[in-house]
Amino acid sequence: MRDLLSRVPLFNELPLYDLDPIARGTSEISAMRGEIIFRRGDPCVGFHVVVYGQVKLLFVSNSGVERVVRLIGPGDGFGEALMFMGKNYIVTAEALRDTLLLHVGRDALFDQLNRNPCVARKMLAGLSRRLYSLMGDVEAYTLHTGAQRLITYLLREWEGKVGQPFRIEISKAVIASRLNLTPEHFSRTLRDLSDQGLIRVRGREYTILDPEGLKGYKG
Repeated sequence: MRDLLSRVPLFNELPLYDLDPIARGTSEISAMRGEIIFRRGDPCVGFHVVVYGQVKLLFVSNSGVERVVRLIGPGDGFGEALMFMGKNYIVTAEALRDTLLLHVGRDALFDQLNRNPCVARKMLAGLSRRLYSLMGDVEAYTLHTGAQRLITYLLREWEGKVGQPFRIEISKAVIASRLNLTPEHFSRTLRDLSDQGLIRVRGREYTILDPEGLKGYKG
């Protein structure tokens, strides 16, 4: 457990002996694809870190419509802010693929925060980065078109090799929800980009054919 924690960005600068108390309050959680890790309204008594796999955080309306607010990958954490505030979860977390998580217990962590200001500083930095990213999302939703949001997402996932296919393992419906697009708008934009010869799409496999043209696409 201590070795796993030492790979987490939040803790990777701490000496191993400082991780022992945190490790004793940490547990492993294995979640199969589609499994709910927690639901909105459940008590938050720690925070999670993804070791491998992927998790989506989502709101679910009364009619059952999902709105994905964040996708969590290896090394990334979630739940820290609610843990500090003593609030219940405001979203539901679901595994998008088979996933291993660490759940860092609040009591053990708080005790170490009192002993080691370095941990507190790193947690503040992590929360600040999260807030900065959130503000970027707000800017994108308000100032950028749906096509621009999709293009930004594809270029971020792309490995930089023109004409080389790459896979995005999550479904198009999840990507659309994360980008605040309807499935119809998402599919129409993919089709338009393909018709322009900018990308090629085959199932979950994408190919960037003209990155400069893609960056300059106005929709």
